[in-house]
Amino acid sequence: MAKITASVYTSHVPAIGAALDLGKSADPYWQPLFKGYEPSKQWLKDNQPDVIFLVFNDHATAFSLEMIPTFAIGCAAEYQPADEGWGPRPVPKVIGHPELAAHIAQSVIQDDFDLTIVNKMDVDHGLTVPLSLMCGQPEAWPCPVIPFAVNVVQYPVPSGRRCYNLGKAIRKAVESFDQPLNVQIWGTGGMSHQLQGPRAGLINREFDNAFLDRLIGDPEGQAGVPHIDYVREAGSEGIELVMWLIARGAMSDKPPTVKHRFYHVPASNTAVGHLILENN
Repeated sequence: MAKITASVYTSHVPAIGAALDLGKSADPYWQPLFKGYEPSKQWLKDNQPDVIFLVFNDHATAFSLEMIPTFAIGCAAEYQPADEGWGPRPVPKVIGHPELAAHIAQSVIQDDFDLTIVNKMDVDHGLTVPLSLMCGQPEAWPCPVIPFAVNVVQYPVPSGRRCYNLGKAIRKAVESFDQPLNVQIWGTGGMSHQLQGPRAGLINREFDNAFLDRLIGDPEGQAGVPHIDYVREAGSEGIELVMWLIARGAMSDKPPTVKHRFYHVPASNTAVGHLILENN
């Protein structure tokens, strides 16, 4: 059977992708951030999965306010980098895994989670920036990726509890797949940031690090935190952190091993958090 062996959590700030694409990763402003991901790039080389299930949110490229699903799973064979207004990022196309994606969709929908099936979709920085941070700038991504888009843009958005329980259903689905695949699940977005209004530029180090602590040691408790706490403490875009609970819910019920933890501010007025957990 397939098995989820590890989870990766990271912010997906679009300016990070631009810094890489424009050759600015060694600039004084960006160098401390990219240095924090060097151990992660080596870890991924040493622990290369067969498939990455990547949880992210679309930023009005594949979806718009005319139609925005709460949960959408990509079942296509490949995905092109999206044009977000300044041309597509110069990164490889994303190769999908239609067989595992279709199996997960079947299993999770039968477990009473309503997923939208997506057979054609361009993927934006929410998905490609995490890949760049973990893989660098390769000619091809190291393995197939299943995109899983979550609505954290248009309210109502799913609760942390719903996301956490969905992760458990995804774990069950993966473990019932009849091929011996090594699967990693990545949760992206966050951490504290607000892009508009009187609180634009808000960063809350204390909240962010407490979230990382609870994600590791008390995910059940963190799953019960209401939306208003994220918005009040971490800014309007801090709600993206509920996506990390999908990845955490997909992990084993045993306490995980923390392989890497990193936190840095600022990155384009955003707090960057990063965590790698391995199953025991």
